[in-house]
Amino acid sequence: MLKAIRKNGLTLALFACASTGLVAITNALTEDQIDHQQQLQLKSILSQVIPESMHDNDLTKSCTLVADPMLGTHQVMPVYIATRNGEPTGLAIESIAPDGYNGAIKLITGIRVDGTISGTRVLSHAETPGLGDKIDLRITDWILSFTGKTVTKDNEDSWKVRKDGGQFDQFTGATITPRAVVKAVKKTVQYVQANQQNILNQPLDCGNDHE
Repeated sequence: MLKAIRKNGLTLALFACASTGLVAITNALTEDQIDHQQQLQLKSILSQVIPESMHDNDLTKSCTLVADPMLGTHQVMPVYIATRNGEPTGLAIESIAPDGYNGAIKLITGIRVDGTISGTRVLSHAETPGLGDKIDLRITDWILSFTGKTVTKDNEDSWKVRKDGGQFDQFTGATITPRAVVKAVKKTVQYVQANQQNILNQPLDCGNDHE
């Protein structure tokens, strides 16, 4: 009886070790693939907000971290620096619209060194399908309305939805969502305008801690 128990215990131990090893091997094999897919996705997003004509460097490797309440969060956010022939041409910066209808909306905005927006995209959101989700380029092209615009003392009052007297369209039955995005993009541009040189002078120190 005791011999059988020992035998069964050894069998279970070997099975547990084999299972643990299999899980470890699977994780090791898939980790690189997951990282690769994440890098491809990041490059795709960056190419949408920073045109290839603006840079000749690898944006994913030209990243620094910043933190400021104007970006809608106290967490550090990544900034990807675009350069051409060694000279900065713009940057892509992530920010948060904290006051979406269903919570925070994560954005990335490309901004040229002259302060003009080269592109804006929504990275993540939980807005209502058929209403607030129109901020997503897969649903409508509303987000493209920021391209080519900038924020100045003369036009900052127009950085609102039309319902509030501004220049940006709202959605039928959903004003809160576009209002939050417009405000967040405006603050992001203003933050970059005020801190651009400091950002460009920072060391390229992005890791994965901000993920």
